Amino acid sequence: MTKFRYYIFISVFLFTVLASEAQDASEIIKQSEEKYRGVTSAYTELTLTIVRPKWDRKLSLKSWSKGNDFSMVLITYPANEKGTAFLKKEKDAWNWIPSIERTIKLSPSMMMQSWMGSDFTNDDFVRESSLVRDYTHELVGNEDISGKKCYKIKLEPKPEAAVVWGMVIVYVDSAEMIQMKSEMYDEDGELVKVMEASDIQIMDGRKIATKVKLVPNDNSGNSTEMQINKILFDRPLDNSFFTTQNMKSLQ
Repeated sequence: MTKFRYYIFISVFLFTVLASEAQDASEIIKQSEEKYRGVTSAYTELTLTIVRPKWDRKLSLKSWSKGNDFSMVLITYPANEKGTAFLKKEKDAWNWIPSIERTIKLSPSMMMQSWMGSDFTNDDFVRESSLVRDYTHELVGNEDISGKKCYKIKLEPKPEAAVVWGMVIVYVDSAEMIQMKSEMYDEDGELVKVMEASDIQIMDGRKIATKVKLVPNDNSGNSTEMQINKILFDRPLDNSFFTTQNMKSLQ
């Protein structure tokens, strides 16, 4: 084999390997996201516990999602927040506040803001961005997380994507495709917060992590824990459910 042909062979081989790894990493992220969203839809009932050094607070929520384009979140507890709702429909998002009977459209600049005083952002709950669609994916290694062998995948935002994070590192259980840990970084590469999953159970025929704890990197003593109490996958859910009018009448 001539030297020129050798270089061509090596170049093609490396391109094929890198393309294959990128495709594999994207498929891993897609499967791990579908664990909670379902293939078509998901309905979830959950409890959010916000912990601060001098107090803690609980919220009860109901959530409906359909693919990447539609989601609705309703607060059912406490009484003073009951009926507050959030809607994401394709590229737009709204917040209904029943105490003042007002609907607020959420701008892209508001996606980074805290969701109901928790360590989650508005983007986390209304799902304005998508780990599958808005980021590139690179398999960068393997690590053990909580005794599980995990793929370590680096996600970087696509140039045109309006996303919150400058980089995300996700650790996905290679056996069950469960996201066991996520690290969120800002545009300067500084770690902002870490999310860890636990309490693996079977719900609606699917093995998932039913607890997720989010800890900010720069606020000692602060954390937010999400407990999934019920989840139903791939039930019929029409697009007409996701309207600002319906958001005001949810129970």
